[in-house]
Amino acid sequence: MRTPVSTYRLQIRPGFTLQDAAQTVPYLKSLGVDWIYLSPILTAERGSDHGYDVTDPSAIDPDRGGADGLLAASAAAREAGMGVLVDIVPNHVGVATPAQNPWWWSLLKEGQQSRYAQAFDVDWDFGGGRVRIPVLGDDSDVDALEIKDGELRYYDHRFPLAEGTYTAGDSTADDPREVHDRQHYELIGWRRADTDLNYRRFFAVNSLAGIRVEIPEVFDEAHAEVVRWFREGLVDGLRIDHPDGLADPEGYLHRLREATGGSYLLIEKILEPGEALPAGFECEGTTGYDALADVDRVFVDAAGQGPLDALDAELRGGAPDYEDMIRGTKRRITDGILHSEMLRLARLVPAAAGLGQEAAADALSEIIAAFPVYRSYLPEGADVLKEACELAVRRRPELEGAVGVLLPLLLDAQAELGMRFQQTSGMVMAKGVEDTAFFRYTRLGTLTEVGADPTEFAVSPVEFHTRMARRQAELPLSMTTLSTHDTKRSEDTRARISVLAELAPEWQASLQRLQKLAPLPDGPLANLLWQALAGVWPADRDRLQSYAQKAAREAGNSTNWIDPDEAFEAKLAAAVDAAFDTPEVTAELESLVALLEPYGAANSLGAKLVQLTMPGVPDVYQGTEFWDRSLTDPDNRRPFDFGARRRALAALDAGERPASFLDEAAKLLVTSRALRLRRDRPELFTGYTPVTATGVAAAHLLAFDRGTPAAPGALTLATRLPRGLEQRGGWQDTTVELAAAMADELTGATHGPGTVAVGEILRDYPVALLVPTA
Repeated sequence: MRTPVSTYRLQIRPGFTLQDAAQTVPYLKSLGVDWIYLSPILTAERGSDHGYDVTDPSAIDPDRGGADGLLAASAAAREAGMGVLVDIVPNHVGVATPAQNPWWWSLLKEGQQSRYAQAFDVDWDFGGGRVRIPVLGDDSDVDALEIKDGELRYYDHRFPLAEGTYTAGDSTADDPREVHDRQHYELIGWRRADTDLNYRRFFAVNSLAGIRVEIPEVFDEAHAEVVRWFREGLVDGLRIDHPDGLADPEGYLHRLREATGGSYLLIEKILEPGEALPAGFECEGTTGYDALADVDRVFVDAAGQGPLDALDAELRGGAPDYEDMIRGTKRRITDGILHSEMLRLARLVPAAAGLGQEAAADALSEIIAAFPVYRSYLPEGADVLKEACELAVRRRPELEGAVGVLLPLLLDAQAELGMRFQQTSGMVMAKGVEDTAFFRYTRLGTLTEVGADPTEFAVSPVEFHTRMARRQAELPLSMTTLSTHDTKRSEDTRARISVLAELAPEWQASLQRLQKLAPLPDGPLANLLWQALAGVWPADRDRLQSYAQKAAREAGNSTNWIDPDEAFEAKLAAAVDAAFDTPEVTAELESLVALLEPYGAANSLGAKLVQLTMPGVPDVYQGTEFWDRSLTDPDNRRPFDFGARRRALAALDAGERPASFLDEAAKLLVTSRALRLRRDRPELFTGYTPVTATGVAAAHLLAFDRGTPAAPGALTLATRLPRGLEQRGGWQDTTVELAAAMADELTGATHGPGTVAVGEILRDYPVALLVPTA
């Protein structure tokens, strides 16, 4: 198996094709990257910038460069000695435009007789033999249907007509409503999706329909093009999107490993704190959200928790109970946008169980709301399921009988109910926690990131070292990351926000002034909003307005997606506008940012160097070798300038040095030198040993040696809690012991052997990357 030393994530889209990716390879090689890492490239909904709405798995998207584009990108990578990792989407396909998806078009036209009927996860009985499509404004909108060019039309929506159900060639001969009634699908009002849908989706996205890759024939057809990439030597590994949505993730990975000739596989799996990958999973690890959470927290000041908790309680009128909060947000999802999925589970409960459908749905929802992880993997996860049932009963004692009936049914992983329950729990976790609670639990935005537990405020260096040693022993080829296409805030945004834990009194005073100048009648949301603005400032008005509206609607406290509160959203928009239009607000925000900026930059460089040198396979998200201050998608998928990065790297290589660590070339310096060292000197990254400083500021240093006791390797030093270090008076007498003479890859300076002052090593930058000189 060929494995990567590092990867660089490229978002392939119509505006940046596979041919463009091929052109970037020389720069990426110079940067030090080992593999290019491509977002989904199979044919997707036209105009899609992300590619997760695949409409035809049999071909590479022509708008993304087509087969020739992958050939060009792969050839460029091969010539540079680099590998290729590609993101694939096995759980679902895009059905927003049925005519673009031949599988879905066939299903709608031919119903259960379609050769693709088994590919889709449809409850035909519940739909009366028809697939329910929630596209109408309301059910009375069937009056707007028309027949045109042999298709059923609803405004811009096009649907096929089954043979023999209309008068071909004469669009006036049939009543469109009657023709509609004869189809294998039923167009319904969009609001009915919450309760009446009968096909499995990706989360609550009606335009992404789940497919059943657990069926061998479906797997083979869905992966024929992917397998070709490996057969022809174009690709070396795969990133698997959302495996928790699959009926049998373990079986899927086993089959995929065989089909790709034993290639490198990573899964987009959210591991909750303390959770491990199932032992039977044939993959090298995850896409790195677990690593991201550890890196973030080691740069957060634990002393800030009390003051920020107090501020949060003041803003919301009482201290929040996070466990109770996520129980409520999960129930909001099970009783709302995913109630169709809960009702489908309830329909699978045997009549002999004696539970009515709504009673069964209520009990199932309570169990899912009690889940501590995204899903169980039966039989391995049986204890997780049992604990969730116990918690559900503690919360709702009146459900004890219903839960007692359901538990043995849910433990049967071979039965449809047990299997579907596992597929559903992750949906509820993602929508209820990541997409709702994370916008409500706002004391420190750094902590509410994908894959993290926001109740864990900070991680000590000692605990961090323990986790890294475990990672080195158990998951040495798992990915590490700081930014992705899905992160709610980019790495540099989070690094700046983390400083608030060191500046709680100043932050409280600033927020109070901002609330007075631009009041927002939702304290927790105001906390989130002004943290976000401070994290990305300066920024474009439209970007911030879009983010503010999305955040408020996701939180769902003062407005929401289904029925937006126009009056509240006007106040929200006014608050964002005030940052640009009201001089007092602008001055307050800019003063706050000026205070945060140097410490945020130190945090950014520290986190970047740690992530690039810690155990695992580091990924760099496109463009983040410069400062990148982005918020949630689509903001984090903005185009960027490779030319500027090429020129800056060439200048560094020519001997120019950043004016200071605040210069974004400093991040490029750290990124390039760390990536090159990992690629070119692998013998320096074979182990993991904590390095302890001594002296008054020892707690402000995070350091580790990636070699072994017998053969020291690359030594990482990073500054923690820079504001506190400054207030302490700097490094003073703090020292580290160097067993041999070492050179700093960032500055060229040599240090040691023996006792060396940390202040000497970190004179120019808040980080250092040392390597033995002999």
